Amino acid sequence: QVQLVESGGGLVQAGGSLRLSCAASGHTFSNSAVGWFRQTPGKEREFVAAINWNSRSTYYADSVKGRFTISRDNAKNTVYLQMNSLKPEDTAVYYCAAAPRIYVSSSPNDYDYWGRGTQVTVSS
Repeated sequence: QVQLVESGGGLVQAGGSLRLSCAASGHTFSNSAVGWFRQTPGKEREFVAAINWNSRSTYYADSVKGRFTISRDNAKNTVYLQMNSLKPEDTAVYYCAAAPRIYVSSSPNDYDYWGRGTQVTVSS
């Protein structure tokens, strides 16, 4: 079992930066792939970034490539999402998710554990 708690969301102007954190509890977290997803009202959950258990593989949605960076610190049971050059279209609730069974994935269906999300709002 893994419990996830996101933090670091907030209101920022376009062009600004935020760093989201995903703090985990549970003994399988260090062996889990972790993904960040986002969702706006009326839309499906969208893949943002993912990282495998030992940080050797990272994947990004085209819309955030070059602006966002995912990283993890297994000693702290935490995964981060550094978001730079934010745009109004990045506004969403951001969720982290963990998947002990896979190497890494961009599909939300592959993730077993989810946090409750943190709101990111980018003003123009």
